[in-house]
Formats: sequence, C-alpha cells, structure tokens
Amino acid sequence: MIRLQKFLAECGVASRRQAEKLITSGRVHVNSEVAILGNRIDPKADTVTVDGRRVTRDSKVYIILNKPRGVVTSLKDTHARRTVMDCLAGLQSRVFPVGRLDMDVEGALLLTNDGELAYRLTHPKFRIEKVYLARVHGEMSPENAAQLERGVRLEDGTASASRVRIIRRSKRATYVELVMQEGKKREVKRLCEHVGHRVRELRRVSVCNITVQDLRPGEWRHLDPDELAALRAAVGLP
Repeated sequence: MIRLQKFLAECGVASRRQAEKLITSGRVHVNSEVAILGNRIDPKADTVTVDGRRVTRDSKVYIILNKPRGVVTSLKDTHARRTVMDCLAGLQSRVFPVGRLDMDVEGALLLTNDGELAYRLTHPKFRIEKVYLARVHGEMSPENAAQLERGVRLEDGTASASRVRIIRRSKRATYVELVMQEGKKREVKRLCEHVGHRVRELRRVSVCNITVQDLRPGEWRHLDPDELAALRAAVGLP
C-alpha cells in the first residue's frame, strides 16, 4: 500500500505537491469514490482516475529542454500562449516541468514523469545548483558582485548567489554568471535589481551540471545514463 499522491507522482500525473492539490480539489477517484488526502492504495488492485481518465504507471522519462523566450512553463495556458509542452514534438510519454522559468527567460528546463525525483529537485534542502548568464544594465562592480554572494534582504527573506563571476563589463552593460541554489520567485532578477542592475536578458545555462549547450532554443533531448545517475545522486536517490 502506498499513499495516493505518491502513486500519482510515480505515474507522471504531476509532482507530489501538485498531486495533493488534485486530490483536495476532488478530481481524483479511487474505485469510483472521491479520494481524500491520506488515502492509501494498492496499485495492483485499486483503480485510480483523474478527471475520469484511468492512471497507470508509465516508463520513466527524463528530458532536458532549451526553453525559448516567450514560452510559458506550464502544461496548459488559459490565455492560449505557447507552453513548453508545445516544444516536445515527437514525445509520446506524458511529462511535466521540474520547477519553472519565467516566460522571458531562456534555457535549461528539466521535464519528467518521475514525481519523486521532481519533488526532491525542487525541495530547498537539496540545494541543486543552477547556473545563469545575465546581461544587466550598467557596469557592475566587484563590490556589488560580492554583495550578491553575501546575500541581500528581499521582501520574502534573505537571498544570495553561491558564486558570482563578472564575465565582461562596460558602462552600458555587464555580462555576469550567477550560480544559484535557492528557488525564490524571480530570484536572479530581484537580486541584481537590489544592487542597482536591472536584468535585460537572462538565460539558464545548466541544472545540476546538465547543460543545453548542444541544443537550440526549442530543442530537447533525453538525459544520458551518466546525467541521470548524477541527478539522482544529488538528491539522495539510488
């Protein structure tokens, strides 16, 4: 017997947290009865449906997408905007994004139907490294870069970059690399703005050393075995 939300995550319906929301909203049924949070099921004996569709375990799929700018990190969009799912031409399996990238941000985005892995990758305690390349307004000083590493106080708490490296700078713009291990909303943008440098362009180069350097915006590929092993090891999974 396993918890219902864990089963839904393992089947690729959603992450564990999102699965809990599906249950509490009454969209999940077990053996034709409305499920409640806390239900346990026997995957071999019980029938689980979401919005009337039966849920079964699928083979695990792990993808890295170079998300283009102007694309929403969502399964669906109420405003009919293009979503990351529209980039996955040719993929037969159902997957969901791990975390999110703002609509105007390009770069590395993981997608999977492995709910347990997705849950851990987005949990703050595992401190998964994400590398960003930003073009900011004005000439960033070494002192300001050091301030980003020491941390600044935002409205939702203190935030910092693990490492900051100025690549090149001029009076008009600075190119800077930031390594982040937190996951606050619009964190890179807010950090840079706090020290007086508005972000003009932002790209996520890698997640846990998995890069998109071989992919054009909108292209995707499956993770190779070494990448997957490193990703699972980073969050304590065998």
